[in-house]
Amino acid sequence: MSSEFDVIVIGAGPGGYIAAIRAAQLGLRVACVDSWANARGGAAPGGTCTNVGCIPSKALLQSSEHYEEAGHAFAAHGITVSGLQVDVATMQQRRAKIVQQNNEGILYLFKKNKVTFFHGLGRLAGGNGDAGWQVAVQPREGEAQTLTARQVIVATGSVPRSLPGLDFDEKRVLSNTGALEIDGVPRTLGVIGAGVIGLELGSVWRRLGAQVTLLEAMPDFLAAADAQVAKEALKQFTRQGLAIHLGAKITATAVTKKGVRVEWTDAKGAAQVLEVERLIVSVGRKPNTDGLGAEAVGLAVDQRGFIEVDADCRTNLPGIWAVGDVVRGPMLAHKAEEEGVAVAERIAGQKPHVDFNTVPWVIYTAPEIAWVGQTEQQLAASGRAFKTGSFPFAANGRARAIGDTTGFVKMLADAQTDEILGVHVIGPMASELVAEAAVAMEFRASSEDIARICHAHPTLSEAMKEAALGVAGRTLNI
Repeated sequence: MSSEFDVIVIGAGPGGYIAAIRAAQLGLRVACVDSWANARGGAAPGGTCTNVGCIPSKALLQSSEHYEEAGHAFAAHGITVSGLQVDVATMQQRRAKIVQQNNEGILYLFKKNKVTFFHGLGRLAGGNGDAGWQVAVQPREGEAQTLTARQVIVATGSVPRSLPGLDFDEKRVLSNTGALEIDGVPRTLGVIGAGVIGLELGSVWRRLGAQVTLLEAMPDFLAAADAQVAKEALKQFTRQGLAIHLGAKITATAVTKKGVRVEWTDAKGAAQVLEVERLIVSVGRKPNTDGLGAEAVGLAVDQRGFIEVDADCRTNLPGIWAVGDVVRGPMLAHKAEEEGVAVAERIAGQKPHVDFNTVPWVIYTAPEIAWVGQTEQQLAASGRAFKTGSFPFAANGRARAIGDTTGFVKMLADAQTDEILGVHVIGPMASELVAEAAVAMEFRASSEDIARICHAHPTLSEAMKEAALGVAGRTLNI
């Protein structure tokens, strides 16, 4: 097998495997190195997203949502369910199968596009931009080998942060990995961090019967989201049974025979104690750059572990690029993919562009939450004059038909030009509805453009049209 390539990609997560495929499509000789392994020790490309993140969490969210609907929503449709039970083992088998299918799909795409895959731990081992860079690959078994290429793309992703003095054992103290592999419904479950991961995983086990408590250090709930959306989300999650405490400061933690003990102070400074069977720690993620070999070649890494790059993902070294969670910007799989494609095209001499202002955000809870662009608070702080239009799903015929009328669509547009500046959705299928807004903003559309487009009836997407109409104060169905 050849050890010389045009491009070597370190990491086969969303940013890495997509970059490798795009580079190969452009006629370059490409190698991709990745160390993820399945339970049998086989290759498991796809990174955190495929193996212990985006994909498996959505599988469990879907399973748990079916269970909750069967127990609480089917009766309204005239469907009676008796003896309802949850089989966590079967649910987990389904999750694992979906992950495997995605792993195998990526390996197939590598073969189809003639990407040479190396299963092992890759690290920068030396070289320069003129003669080429060396990447050492250490397989799980056997001797290491060295690959060479003029261009290297680092896409090694991120890893979960732990609390000081409380390491992950993935049995009682869980990262996202352990939280996805719980083999039975715990009676009590604590979650430190009420962000995307905490809310999604907390929702899974709450639906299946766990008593879930979330401790969030920030005084505001979902501070990154539009405040109106965050307020509605907090109301809905609390109504569902999630106990969410804001302004919570962790003072001490200890693993006990029965689970985990967490001492904390609430927003008023009062001392509190939480004792749970299992504890999910979701206090953020950090770039996975330990062991990359950055020092060996002089690759610039900041104090937080992020690889320093310019707007085009170039590092301080000629021919070495970095994308995804290891660089600045949101830690989102789709952001990593866009950067990976752009870098591959830049290497091939093209001039692609990635607009970070139109990268959508999604939280896959029920109700789903999604947004693209700026929030009302950001616009107000910047001093930009804007107009607002919103429309509730309670007035949408399709939402009534499916039995989910929670939430609304909110659109923000420039007060003078009417250009859409942000769209925020909380409600059914928000993750899908936000795509229309992202397309519109990419083309710098106005709210009037959306308002004048014919949307099929009855559909949830009509709420987007009505919100656009609302910017001009002329909604039709409220």
